[in-house]
Amino acid sequence: MVRWEERRRAADGCHPALSAPSAGTMSLPKENVSLLFKLYCLTVMTLVAATYTVALRYTRTVDTELYFSTTAVCIAEVIKLFLSVGILAKETGSLARLITSLKENVFGSPTELLKLSVPSLVYALQNNMAFVALSNLDAAVYQVTYQLKIPCTALCTVLMLNRTLSKLQWFSVFMLCGGVTLVQWKPAQATKVQVEQNPWLGFGAIAVAVLCSGFAGVYFEKVVKSSDTSLWVRNIQMYLSGIVVTLFGVYMSDGAQVHEKGFFYGYTYYVWFVIFLASVGGLYTSVVVKYTDNIMKGFSAAAAIVLSTVASYILFGLQITITFSVGAFLVCVSIYLYGLPRQDTTKIQPSETKSSKERLATV
Repeated sequence: MVRWEERRRAADGCHPALSAPSAGTMSLPKENVSLLFKLYCLTVMTLVAATYTVALRYTRTVDTELYFSTTAVCIAEVIKLFLSVGILAKETGSLARLITSLKENVFGSPTELLKLSVPSLVYALQNNMAFVALSNLDAAVYQVTYQLKIPCTALCTVLMLNRTLSKLQWFSVFMLCGGVTLVQWKPAQATKVQVEQNPWLGFGAIAVAVLCSGFAGVYFEKVVKSSDTSLWVRNIQMYLSGIVVTLFGVYMSDGAQVHEKGFFYGYTYYVWFVIFLASVGGLYTSVVVKYTDNIMKGFSAAAAIVLSTVASYILFGLQITITFSVGAFLVCVSIYLYGLPRQDTTKIQPSETKSSKERLATV
């Protein structure tokens, strides 16, 4: 276990001694993370995301009283906060040191809290823009255009993290984009639109949502990798602002109905299971971002889409089409191709190594 004095120096920007990760916990070393541990985190994140998708579908289609999705998102943020505090407590080693760490790094650092509120606010804007886009575009058009978030994330990674991608990696990114599009593709059906739609507003909303998705993820990656501050301290800072944002969302979207029926209206054991999956998945996502990168997180999410679709075929009788099969094949190939060039993504590269134009010239 790393001594508390070394942890204190880490908060001030010095490098602490390293410790190996425990097999049964998520208390992590600062660097030199093994490939096996990265694969473990990516695998768990993918399986949790796939299970979450199937379980969420079940809770939203079963013939029972429907719960408020906004309250579920808020509860997930609260659980992630408590889990992060628990892991930080194990990392610091005692209650007194935990309290000291929270005072110094969270409650005593309003600037850092404000810095980590940016992703929460941007994600909230992204969700609202997705709603506007779906209100003004056909679902099929939305599915295709929204996949532009994958190359947008890659572009933000190059510009914000001073990282370069090989031509093969750029090719795999766009292959992944096409594969996910085919996997999620559903033929457009002729429907009677009851409200007037504005396609230009829809495409504008999609553009904002795509930019928000790429920026927020890479921004968080830059924050957690640009200092030696504990990942769990960063998570606590982000989840505190996330709770505020999601509570505001509850009030704006379902405030009257929540007041009438109650915050936990429609909750069952299955709903709590979905919330638990969302919480654990969120923590593993932050670990993946810390020790790999946002692009790899996108590849993991794509693999989860394929797995959840296969599970839906088994559980719900969903038909597997040729389009899905081709898309799943492209996803698998793109994941393999992206992982071929070996490079260290656990650190931010010095900004003076290459200019933005030189990094983009590798496309």
